Amino acid sequence: MTEHDRAQTSKLTTGYAQKALSSQRLLDAPLPELLAELDVMLDESSITDPSFTGAAVVTRDRVILSMRPGQQDSERDAVARALLGHVLDVPLSPLPEPYRISEV
Repeated sequence: MTEHDRAQTSKLTTGYAQKALSSQRLLDAPLPELLAELDVMLDESSITDPSFTGAAVVTRDRVILSMRPGQQDSERDAVARALLGHVLDVPLSPLPEPYRISEV
């Protein structure tokens, strides 16, 4: 691990597990591998509205990504990584318009 990776590593404590991730790993790892490594569940949402691109639910034990069914792979990949970066507090550039991350 380089100095840069250490400086960009962030942690989220969820109940029994602590997850750490560098911004480089978040952007470079194949998404299925990243989700497995972090024990993140990707679920299809019942929301089909095209303006809904995804949500991250953080429970005591895990992170669940809920994504719109029928979403293009490239959009799903970018949104999933942005949501993971947000909940794990990994510094990333903001998503382009019209995307935005809101907390509820």
